[in-house]
Amino acid sequence: MIYSGITFLGLADLSVALTSLTICTVIFCLKRHLPRLSGRPHDLKSVQAMHTRLTPRVGGLAIFGALLLSLLFAPEQIADRYTYFILATSILFVIALLEDLGVHMSAQKRLLAAVTASLVAIVLLDVWIPRADIPGLDFLLNHWVIGVPMTLVVTAGVSNAFNMIDGVNGLSALTAISAALALSHISYQADYIVMVHLATTLAAAVFGFLLVNYPFGLIFLGDAGAYTLGFVLSWFGISILLNAPEVSPWALLLTMFWPVADMCLAIYRRSRRRADAMAPDRLHVHQMVMRALEICVLGRKRRKAANPLTTLVLSPFVVAPPIAGVMFWDQSFNAFLSVIFFALVFTASYLVAPKLIHRFRQKIRLQ
Repeated sequence: MIYSGITFLGLADLSVALTSLTICTVIFCLKRHLPRLSGRPHDLKSVQAMHTRLTPRVGGLAIFGALLLSLLFAPEQIADRYTYFILATSILFVIALLEDLGVHMSAQKRLLAAVTASLVAIVLLDVWIPRADIPGLDFLLNHWVIGVPMTLVVTAGVSNAFNMIDGVNGLSALTAISAALALSHISYQADYIVMVHLATTLAAAVFGFLLVNYPFGLIFLGDAGAYTLGFVLSWFGISILLNAPEVSPWALLLTMFWPVADMCLAIYRRSRRRADAMAPDRLHVHQMVMRALEICVLGRKRRKAANPLTTLVLSPFVVAPPIAGVMFWDQSFNAFLSVIFFALVFTASYLVAPKLIHRFRQKIRLQ
C-alpha cells in the first residue's frame, strides 16, 4: 500500500510537471502568431521593467493548468474541498491574466481580486487563520470578526508579495518551489499527509515552468502566475495550521520569508517617500542586485547575463529561511527568533549594499 501511494504521488508530480512544461512550450511557439501573449510594447518602458525584449508573460496559464490537472490526483478525503478552493483561486487567476494579456487591471483591482478570492474560499470552506502564536491574538482569531479580515490581509498580501519578486528569471519560481517543498516536509513531519501530496504537486508544476523560464527567460510567470502561486501557498499554510496544531505559524512564515520581507520593505520605503504603496519602483532587492552585477562585475548592457545571475546570487538567501522553517517546524520560539534574524540580515544587507556599490564605483573611477 505504501509503495502504491508513493507510485501514485510520483505519477501526479510527473504529470503536472509535464503539463506545465508542455503549456509553456506551446505558448513560446505561438508567440509570433499571437503577439498579445507577450503583453504590450510599452511594458518594456515601465518603471519596474527588467527585460530587454517582449516575451510571453502568461506562464500563469501553465501553473493554473497544472493545478486543474492536480484535481484528478487530489486525495479522496479532500477532493471536494480542494475543488472549491481551485474555484476560488480562479477568480484571482482570471483578473490577473487579463492584465497579462494587455487588458489594463490596476494593482488595486488585482489586490481586490485576491481579497475576493479569499473571501469566496472562506465562505465555501468555512475556515480562516486559526492562530498566530501571539499572546492575546489567538483568542481573537477564533472570532470571525477578527479572523476573517486577518485571513484576507495575509492571503492577499502574500499573493501580492510573490508578484513583487517576479522581476528576474527564475526568482519567483525558485521561491515558490522552496516554499512548497518546505510546506510539504513540514506536513510530513506533522503527519498531515494530504498536504504532503498537494504541496509536492504544486512544486512539480512550478518546476515544469522553471525549465522554460530559467536561465534564458523564454516565458515569464506574469501577474496570473505570481498572484496564483502566492495565493495557493498562503492557503496551504492556513490548511496546515488548521490540521496540524503542533506546527508553528512562524515556521510557515519562514517558508515564504523572502517575498514577504521584500513586500514589507517596499511598503515602508514608499510610505517614507509618501508614495502610493502600490506604485512600482526599481528599488526591490533583486533589481539592486542586478544593477550591482552590471556595474561592478559584468559591465553595462550585459543584462541578459545579469538577469539570471541575480537569481543565482540570491538563491542562498531565498532558500535559507524555508530550511529554518523545516528545522523549527514545531518550535515556535526558535522559529520566531529565526524570523527576527533573517529580517535583520535582510534589512542590513539592503542598507549596506548601495554604499558598497558606490565605493566600488568611485574606486574604479580613481583607477
